[in-house]
Amino acid sequence: MTSTNDSCNMSVLKDEASRTDLLNRLRRAEGQLRGIQRMIEEGEECMHIAQQISAVRKALDSAYVRMTVCFMEQELSSKMRDGKGKAADLTALLDNVETLLAKVR
Repeated sequence: MTSTNDSCNMSVLKDEASRTDLLNRLRRAEGQLRGIQRMIEEGEECMHIAQQISAVRKALDSAYVRMTVCFMEQELSSKMRDGKGKAADLTALLDNVETLLAKVR
């Protein structure tokens, strides 16, 4: 059976600043999740909890989109720098981007 990584054949984020930004976004979302757990334990109103869950979902969606953009920038930059701007390469890259963006729905 083929794993998801094999079928997409995507690279890893190489830019340290992008990785740091993404990790910081995820750490903030993790803190928000801990806050939601505390709210539930303390018996907060459902509406307040729902608002915080919505905020975490938006934060995670934002982190996901940022990661996708970083991937696109990295791959396009690599292809242009290497002079490998072939139509097949661009098609494969766009297929990978489509796969990533479809997961955010």
